[in-house]
Amino acid sequence: MTHTSHALLLQVLTDDYGLLKGRLARRLGSPDIADEVLQEAYLRVERMPPTIGAVLHPRTYLFRIALNIAADRRRSEQRRLARSEIELLLRLEHDELDPERVVEARSSVRTLVEALEDLPPRRRAIFVAARVNGLSIPQIAAQFSVSTRFIERELKQALDHCRDRLEIKLSRKFGPGRSETSSE
Repeated sequence: MTHTSHALLLQVLTDDYGLLKGRLARRLGSPDIADEVLQEAYLRVERMPPTIGAVLHPRTYLFRIALNIAADRRRSEQRRLARSEIELLLRLEHDELDPERVVEARSSVRTLVEALEDLPPRRRAIFVAARVNGLSIPQIAAQFSVSTRFIERELKQALDHCRDRLEIKLSRKFGPGRSETSSE
């Protein structure tokens, strides 16, 4: 059994760098990522013992090392939270729900459900199709065999109705003029 030295692998990596980078860039979709992965592969090979087992195809072996590094990076990045997710978690930590806020939120949901129940059936169905099911206005128009303009009007009326019901609830809770500044 013949052994391969890490010096030989480093030499192949250096000599065939452009070829390996081009192949990796096509596979990974980015020349920059390919470059970073090959630099990490170089460091990894450099840390190997002076002699390793038989490597029949050094270029293929190096390419596989680079792909493994790219896969490790991808898995690592998927486990990391995005900055917005971290900010949301921090905000939630400081903004923990207390029982009063939970009751208030449930009451608002009940008010919204009641407002939706007050809508005519077709307007409610259009609202649900748009806001709950995420259908586009043209899709809803096709589903109901009406114009997109009609769907837009129905949605506006449904949203106005729901907003008005929620505002009435809020004004009853906090009283009129709550938003006005005091003249003290």
